[in-house]
Amino acid sequence: MAFAGILSDSDITAALAACQAADSFKHKEFFAKVGLAGKSAEVVKQAFAVIDQDKSGYIEEEELKLFLQNFSASARALTDKETQAFLQAGDTDGDGKIGVEEFSVLVQH
Repeated sequence: MAFAGILSDSDITAALAACQAADSFKHKEFFAKVGLAGKSAEVVKQAFAVIDQDKSGYIEEEELKLFLQNFSASARALTDKETQAFLQAGDTDGDGKIGVEEFSVLVQH
C-alpha cells in the first residue's frame, strides 16, 4: 500500500467506505477520516508525493480523478463533478492544478 507507514489501514478503509457512492466525496471529510488532516507538514508532503503520480510537482485533473485509487486500487474514480469541486477547492492560484503548498492548505484547513 502506497500509504504504509503514513496512514493506518483502518483509517483508509473507513474513509473510502464513507465515499463509495458517486458524488459523495468531500475532501475535508475524507482528509479528516483518513487521518491526514492532523498530520505534520512533512507527512502531508509525503502524501502529496504519492498522489503526484507523474512526479510533475503538481496534482493535475487526471490525478485528482484517480485520487481514491492511491489509497486502494479497488477504489472508484471520482466523478467529473467531484473532480472539478476538488480542483477548485485546492487550486488557489488558478493554474488548473494543485501544487504542494496548495495541497497542504487543502488538507489542513
